[in-house]
Amino acid sequence: MAAGGRLLLFFLPCLVTASHSPPGCKIRITSKGLDLVKQEGLRFVEQELQNIAVSDLHGKEGQFHYNISHYDIGSINASADGVHIHTVLQLAKDEAGRLKISNITCNASIARMHAGFSGTLRKVYEFLSTFIVTGMRFLLSQQICPSLEHASLVLLNSVLDTVPVRNYVDEHIGIDYSLLRDPAVSTDTLDLDFKGMFFPRVRENQELENHAVEPVIKETERMVYVAFSEYFFDSAMHAYFQAGVLAIELQGEKVPKDLEVLLRATFFGTIFMLSPTVDAPLRLVLQVSAPPRCIIKPSGTSVSVSAFLNISLVPPGRPAVQLSSMAMETKLSARVYLQGKALRVQLDLRRFRIYSKQSALESLALFSLQAPLKTLLQLTIMPIINERTKKGVQIPLPEGMDFTKEVVTNHAGFLTVGADLHFSKELREVIEKYRPAPTAAARPSSEPTAPSLEPPQL
Repeated sequence: MAAGGRLLLFFLPCLVTASHSPPGCKIRITSKGLDLVKQEGLRFVEQELQNIAVSDLHGKEGQFHYNISHYDIGSINASADGVHIHTVLQLAKDEAGRLKISNITCNASIARMHAGFSGTLRKVYEFLSTFIVTGMRFLLSQQICPSLEHASLVLLNSVLDTVPVRNYVDEHIGIDYSLLRDPAVSTDTLDLDFKGMFFPRVRENQELENHAVEPVIKETERMVYVAFSEYFFDSAMHAYFQAGVLAIELQGEKVPKDLEVLLRATFFGTIFMLSPTVDAPLRLVLQVSAPPRCIIKPSGTSVSVSAFLNISLVPPGRPAVQLSSMAMETKLSARVYLQGKALRVQLDLRRFRIYSKQSALESLALFSLQAPLKTLLQLTIMPIINERTKKGVQIPLPEGMDFTKEVVTNHAGFLTVGADLHFSKELREVIEKYRPAPTAAARPSSEPTAPSLEPPQL
């Protein structure tokens, strides 16, 4: 069925709640991105309309009574002109904080239909063509909107179900991507505000208050922009801190040999006084003392870390003997980048300072350890940290939709990732993967009794 018409898809703006919590993560889809999504949506809608079938036709014309069903011999080739379908989709967040199509309004009409008949009853059908075509046009018009409602409220929502909302990142922490409010829609943009908060798995209900600057997206050149505030990264480090994993212990052979020699020389007097433990293995315990803080500036992103380093001797079968407890202040530079749909961070040591927690005199004595301990961090500790962050965290996009041509830009208090969108899978493929099996009640009792029709071309 060829159609000379068009299908219009709109997103209804939804009322924003009175309370306003700043988002840790914000996504803006621009007009270019919405056009791409609409094109993919129209392709899917065309496929869905191919499944529309015309039920049995029956009626009376003068002395003739007719009833056309799939037991008749022959076929009807039908086409349509002036097919107009107007739909309005309303987007909202559901109770779980997930984006959903909450409602759809639809109007559909077919201006004209044409039909050609073949088979043993062709002459009869041609005589009744006006009534048959009118009936077909009415039946088709009645089925278009129910088909689109099912496609939107059931099938397209199954694609939105693939967006991560509250997932585990690794064995220690999870991420909460629930929407804070209904989407904000303008003529050119669709804005989504996500909580963007990490949480420790040992305390899943823990909330971290957001005092960071709210991301503001002004750019419109790319299809999509994803913004992350300092809160997004702070909550990740806070969650790891609460999980108790921001600590590293090196003992015995794991302590670099050059550093061990230097440490034994530095604490020679203390070790000599403990003659029975002179040859005991060294143990270094590096532990973060407070949740690290992220600072995002136009010039770059950095992470401030406060920690302490305990140096001890561990004689076999005897209690450990502490040689020193040092405070450490470090600043790491952070390179944030996107790979696929995973946001990743590469950390490098920029500044490093140690001092004694016991006396200024010991701080002066520890000055010689500054360079070797910095080397220890760079060569031993930083690779371990970067290995832990290598997996990254997924950005909340539906399955089958990916980023291309990503560019990261820093601002005051937040950073943005601008990118174009790409459908690596068709909507149909994702929907078929998650389509629920039909229940016995929903399954039709028999095959549709309908003549075959060519699909509409919208």
